Amino acid sequence: MNKKRTRLMRIVEFMVLDAFLIVLTYALAMGLYFLIDIHVPLMDVLMVLPLIIAFKLLSFYLVGVYHIYIDYIGFDDVFRIVLISIITNTVLFFVFLFSAVTFLHPMTLVFIAPFEIALIAGVRSIKKMFRFIEQTFKKTNGGTRVLVIGAGDGGEMVIKDIIRNQYDKTPIAVVDDNDAISGTRLLGVPVVSPIDDVLDFIDYYRVREVIIAIADMELSRLQSLVSTISQKDVKIKRLPLMSEITEGVRPRVMDVKVEDLMNRDEIKLDDDGIQAFIEGKTVLVTGGGGSIGSELCWQIIKKRPKTLVIFDIYENGAYDIQMKLNRYMALKGLQVDIHVLIGSVYNKGRINDVFERFKPNLVFHAAAYKHVPLMETSPKEAVRTNVLGTHYTTQAAITHGSEAFILVSSDKAVRPTNVMGATKRYAELIVQSANQAGTTRFSAVRFGNVLDSNGSVIPLFRRQIENGGPVTVTDPNITRYFMTIPEAVGLILQSGAFARGGEIFVLDMGEPIKIKDLAEKMIRLAGYQPSRDIEIEYVGLRPGEKMHEEMLVGEENIRQTRNQKIYVETTATNSDAIDINAMEDAFGGTDENTLKQMLASSIKSYQANGDAK
Repeated sequence: MNKKRTRLMRIVEFMVLDAFLIVLTYALAMGLYFLIDIHVPLMDVLMVLPLIIAFKLLSFYLVGVYHIYIDYIGFDDVFRIVLISIITNTVLFFVFLFSAVTFLHPMTLVFIAPFEIALIAGVRSIKKMFRFIEQTFKKTNGGTRVLVIGAGDGGEMVIKDIIRNQYDKTPIAVVDDNDAISGTRLLGVPVVSPIDDVLDFIDYYRVREVIIAIADMELSRLQSLVSTISQKDVKIKRLPLMSEITEGVRPRVMDVKVEDLMNRDEIKLDDDGIQAFIEGKTVLVTGGGGSIGSELCWQIIKKRPKTLVIFDIYENGAYDIQMKLNRYMALKGLQVDIHVLIGSVYNKGRINDVFERFKPNLVFHAAAYKHVPLMETSPKEAVRTNVLGTHYTTQAAITHGSEAFILVSSDKAVRPTNVMGATKRYAELIVQSANQAGTTRFSAVRFGNVLDSNGSVIPLFRRQIENGGPVTVTDPNITRYFMTIPEAVGLILQSGAFARGGEIFVLDMGEPIKIKDLAEKMIRLAGYQPSRDIEIEYVGLRPGEKMHEEMLVGEENIRQTRNQKIYVETTATNSDAIDINAMEDAFGGTDENTLKQMLASSIKSYQANGDAK
């Protein structure tokens, strides 16, 4: 109630002020008449002027002039004032022309309008003008010296944000490739060119932070630019690219991520085929609150399923993705029935209840333990979730007639040397065996590490850098395959659309990356120098860990699909090698070493001591 009263009082105050300014413009007009010795009937003025004021104030109110937030008045707001002033004075022109109102000639309105615009817009812009003058002439050593790349709308928005809110920063220069505007100023900040000389500008202006503000920049150009800037000891931020902007959400400056430094080819998907695969169906995502599972939910919702069931043992992750999806649906006007259920896939009764209630058409099975060292010390939990949980979920899919089941697997399932990899390979065998048992199309999708996923090295490195180091790397030569979470999930959906049953799809992860190089890039992105500001410490391989993951693409047992990034493993699978019933029966009373031996008897490349054959 107090807020409404305050807002009403503010509107009344501005109406009173505008009434005075309108009177002032007409007083100026009558003063001009007096100078050229033209008599103005005062009584006519006193009778007509209140009506003019009421007409103008009502017009201003209707077009929203009194809802302008003057602290942040912009061009659109000033244009609104100009437009309504011209319209109202045009109406008055014809009223004066064709009526008995004779105290002012209609042509007088031609110079009344500019006076009126200048006064009404001017009083609303005073605060902003003083702030601009203060920002323009204040000392440039008062905060972090910022270089903005891009003199377009994005650059203007970034500088405005700094001026309004971030008083610990000073925009020192704007770099743009347009030579025509080089030497000019953008909101008081000098514009220089070209962008290719950015390293020289960083040195010349003693810059400590660079903000890339070009939304329509090509991804390859962004990656190249970030890689170049990262040679300097500066923090790097950027506006999102056009492809990353959500409609209706104002883009904001964000940290440059390590994936922005990796030159990766654009992945092209058959969006129509994926849409046809998902639209109008009931979709279940197990592990839906995890890194991969939540991105699966995010991309699935855009394909307009009838129902989305998010199933996860971790309530916080499931809740977070539910809130994100609800906001997106409200923005887009989507009608998708979303259900979030808490539970574990190894709870046979619970997973059967979920399938009985919703009878999902499509199942994306992302629930799994994936942390290699932790699963070495907790092998029972790895078997319980990754093996038995997969078995119970596949059986429920068969029983309730699901159309397709897609297992999210791992590159560590290739000739595994650790418990996690062995359980994921076992899960693949379960899925291929289940494909022969009913009408459900079962398949698996195998890929490597995903950047910035929960439990990956990137969040660990980020925390270590924030704490001043050291950054811990197992070995200077260790390599891993990496893919972004959205890339991986898009290819999972594409694989699901391709699946006819029994396949193990393998994603092309590109070239392996040295973890040491990854650590150095992240240190530089934070504005530090490796080994000088932040140390890298080598701690040795952990139990069950490989120096290099297996090549996923290029071997003889791989054939390419219609998508150049997706392959199918063609090696024949001996599903008879698994004995899920024996493992299930023995699980409760079996010690961990015996359980490892049971895994090794089915997964021949795995040995319980962690050595590869």
